[in-house]
Amino acid sequence: MKNIAALQTAVTDLLPDAEPSAAELDAIDVEMPLILAEVELLDAQIITLDRAPNELDARRIRRARRKVLAARRALTNLTAAPGTSGVGA
Repeated sequence: MKNIAALQTAVTDLLPDAEPSAAELDAIDVEMPLILAEVELLDAQIITLDRAPNELDARRIRRARRKVLAARRALTNLTAAPGTSGVGA
């Protein structure tokens, strides 16, 4: 029986370095408000997993959802191509 693991090259040998590039870091910085808003929404939802949400929990979830939508809208408007209206395009 042959050992097939010895015949394969390691996946990590193909990577020159494990650090993200400057472009990838810039993309993360642009998306960071959306990431933080989604984390806040997830935190609000996790709080209500083991109990019925009360009015404060419901407000917290609604507020977090609005933040996510606003962050998505801002990111979309930021990355939209200039000169396109977005309506019917």
